Amino acid sequence: MGSTVIPIPDGDQGFADLKEKRKFQVSLSPIVSFVQKNKDSIKKIIHCIKVGTALVLVSLVYFVDRLYKEIGDDNAMWAIMTVVVIFEFHAGATLGKGFYRGIGTVLGGGLGCIAAILGEQVGGIGNPFIVGVSLFIFGGAATYARLIPNIKKRYDYGVMIFILTFNLVSVSGIREENVMEIARERLVMIVMGFAICICTSLFFFPTWASDEIHNSMVSKFEDLASSIEGCVEEYFRLVGDKENQSVHPIASFRNCVSVLNSKAKDESLVNFAKWEPWHGKFGLFHPWEKYQKIGEVLRELAATILSLKGSLNSSKEPLQALRVSIKEPCEAAGSSLAWTLRELGESIKKMRRCQSEPFIVPRLKLARQGLSQVMSPFKLGKLDTAEGLAIACFVFSLMELAEKLEGLAKEVEELGELAGFNRS
Repeated sequence: MGSTVIPIPDGDQGFADLKEKRKFQVSLSPIVSFVQKNKDSIKKIIHCIKVGTALVLVSLVYFVDRLYKEIGDDNAMWAIMTVVVIFEFHAGATLGKGFYRGIGTVLGGGLGCIAAILGEQVGGIGNPFIVGVSLFIFGGAATYARLIPNIKKRYDYGVMIFILTFNLVSVSGIREENVMEIARERLVMIVMGFAICICTSLFFFPTWASDEIHNSMVSKFEDLASSIEGCVEEYFRLVGDKENQSVHPIASFRNCVSVLNSKAKDESLVNFAKWEPWHGKFGLFHPWEKYQKIGEVLRELAATILSLKGSLNSSKEPLQALRVSIKEPCEAAGSSLAWTLRELGESIKKMRRCQSEPFIVPRLKLARQGLSQVMSPFKLGKLDTAEGLAIACFVFSLMELAEKLEGLAKEVEELGELAGFNRS
């Protein structure tokens, strides 16, 4: 039989290689830590680089002599203006503003050309009269439309571009003869600037609003769960720990306040996400409206948790025995509420369907039943003091949280069905 010789590396050499590898990993750890802690700052720097790149590309209209002579100074400026006004931080925002700018430019330019041609046909003193009347009618009507809340919320930028383009084109027609040619060249420059913005925004480290709203929603579940746990734990601390509690409080309401103030940001991110193309785990028709509804329920939960702050600030010395008697069911309820929030957040994070009826709703109902038994008629008779009312308020707030969580579980379940989440 033949024999196989297996080379064995020198022990010192292998140890040296392992040591070198560990040294390399250790040297990279500060860089990885820095990137994780400064993700937002790095994204902002990348966005600034992309905007600068887009401005350089669109300025080639000025650098290339042949193209500059054909387009002209006045028309070339429109490409640069387009990049400056529509390039946004999120890719969806850039697409949305670009679309509205295009619609506003086409409508405003078309109507402006009609007004200019009509005034030119009338001629004489009738030319500025026709243009002036057109400016008054269309400008006033568009301005009134901007004051309508629904239009202002979603289409304000497009209406503003319509007013600007209509005025520029119609007024230019009074002095210029080839109005249609000017409008065509400016439209080409706007399309060029829009194309450069889209390519730079989508193909070079894109910042997706869909990822941000998704991750933000998941973090809110964890924040509220931690706040509930902190509230319950702090509420049932011993009286002797009250001094330490004032120095090192467990319950933190900062996250709840952040959730309450997130409505405007969530609405903006959802609107931007609707414009984004298919990418990663999000399809073209992802139900972003559901994220808004879930966000509303989370804000209601945050407001209820903040109402517990008054109970935490109340004196613990009176009715201490009653507080001890309700400790176990309240802690069990708080644990169930926190578990439910984390379970719902995990289902959204991993994009798996949440089955609320067989798993979550029964647990919440059990928690509510335990809390309702705590508030028996015998114990309610003792709640005729300020401390007693604070205890009742605390228990009823926990019951209200459980009720709201049942509705939240159904909303998350509907999100999974509409978005086609995987079954767990």
